[in-house]
Amino acid sequence: MPRAKNGDVEIEWQSFGDDQPQAVLLVNGLGSQMTRWPEAFCRKLVARGYRAIRFDNRDTGLSSWPETAYTLRDMADDAVAVLDAADVAKAHIAGVSMGGMIVQRMAIDHPDRVLSMTSIMSTTGAQEAFKSTPDAAAVLNIPPPDPKANFEAYVADRIANMVTIGSPAYPWTELEMRARVIAEYERAFNPKGVVRQRNAVGADGDRTAELKTLKLPVVVLHGADDPLLMKVGGEATAAAIPGAELRIIPGMGHDLPPGLYDIFVDAITAAAQRARITANRATA
Repeated sequence: MPRAKNGDVEIEWQSFGDDQPQAVLLVNGLGSQMTRWPEAFCRKLVARGYRAIRFDNRDTGLSSWPETAYTLRDMADDAVAVLDAADVAKAHIAGVSMGGMIVQRMAIDHPDRVLSMTSIMSTTGAQEAFKSTPDAAAVLNIPPPDPKANFEAYVADRIANMVTIGSPAYPWTELEMRARVIAEYERAFNPKGVVRQRNAVGADGDRTAELKTLKLPVVVLHGADDPLLMKVGGEATAAAIPGAELRIIPGMGHDLPPGLYDIFVDAITAAAQRARITANRATA
């Protein structure tokens, strides 16, 4: 696969539908590889007429694993580097969880590169807009078992976490969860990267004031039953961004199971369509 460069960091990326006129850049969450945007999901965007670009954030997957601290701004710059490598001047951007924070930072710092934004199961960085249930918080705060010491215990722990934060109305099967856990471990395993990414998120602070300056079409998508980033995060994000559309989905938690593919695609393409209508009016 191709790689983009941002200074000393190299970013692994992949593109689908290169013949489509506009691109959607998909940005993932904490410790999550680009395969969390499965090819089947990307193909749905292509079927709607968009090029889909996914990538591994720094410190995950096949991208560089820096050993020094970095910022959310650095991660947003990584995303811009992917656009440069893909020869995309402007893109629709969509991010989940930490990825939602990255696309917010990207829209703030690089407005000339962004056509529309979809912030999914994310938040503003404000302390009062980041709430989790105790069980969901434990998913982030309790480290997994050592897979080299007991691989089955590691797999069971990862599956249990998927159930804890997952979407109650859109559950994965046991086989699907096990297959995902094993495939992700075999592709790349970097628990230290999660710590550095969490530090980057915390250091970015509250983006509310900056989000109020945005002037672009935005859809904010959030699960009504998200236990990890409760819906107050989505509500605060939509309230901060002028003209943002808020979509609260019953039965949705903090994940992207196959049953939610169309709901995610609808949100992303709704923001993109609003950008297209705005552009047409400007040139009329």
